[in-house]
Amino acid sequence: MAIQSKEVLNEEGKQYHIQCKKGDVGKYVLVPGDPFRTDAIAQMFDNPVLVAHNREHKTWTGTLNGEKVSVTSTGMGGPSAAIAIEELIHCGAETFIRVGTCGRICPESYDESLEGVIITGAVRDEGTTVHYVPIEYPAMADRHVTDALARACEAKGYKFAEGVAQSKDSFYGQHDPDSMPNSGRLHQRWEAWEKSGVMASEMETAALFIVSMIRGVRAGAIMAYGSMNDHTIELSCDAIKILIEEDKKKAGK
Repeated sequence: MAIQSKEVLNEEGKQYHIQCKKGDVGKYVLVPGDPFRTDAIAQMFDNPVLVAHNREHKTWTGTLNGEKVSVTSTGMGGPSAAIAIEELIHCGAETFIRVGTCGRICPESYDESLEGVIITGAVRDEGTTVHYVPIEYPAMADRHVTDALARACEAKGYKFAEGVAQSKDSFYGQHDPDSMPNSGRLHQRWEAWEKSGVMASEMETAALFIVSMIRGVRAGAIMAYGSMNDHTIELSCDAIKILIEEDKKKAGK
């Protein structure tokens, strides 16, 4: 049985950071980093309603295929993402898809025909997840969520690779390593990710995968290279629709 975290509530009985309670969010939740991206994603829902906006966490809830779904922004970095995922699970969320942006790392990722990556696993090059489980434990996407993303991509004919992401804590450690006293280590590790075929660099996926695995829910991720594009949002919503229909079949509905 998965171990669940303790709820931390405010005076109104809502989750302390995301300011939501049970019933406010659906079982299926999209989790971008940027609060402003939630507005664009919510427009893909039927009858979207703004539920809460506190700090970097903005939540909309609507429906897809007749099922309640939500989008909540996690903010930047593993600590903020882990908080959002923990609190969304307390509210009843069971399936997550991270939708966001990333940078390129290995030579294969520089194929200009690629729009982005469906993330299958994450390098835990960050500090949040070691508070959950030793570093040897892998950060892996749920295979059903990954398959739904891949099928959605194939159906639309959009070109997204599948591969591993590096989740880091320092944006400027990537973009300006020579200004860091620890520059030698940063260069050495970046070269290792290049040589090992890591397709993307970002800041939240490892936290999403580890928290989801430990808490017994499922998660996947799809990332656009550079800037967010409509295809990434479209595919994440299509994947949610696939999962909704498959879950209904499993439940005999």
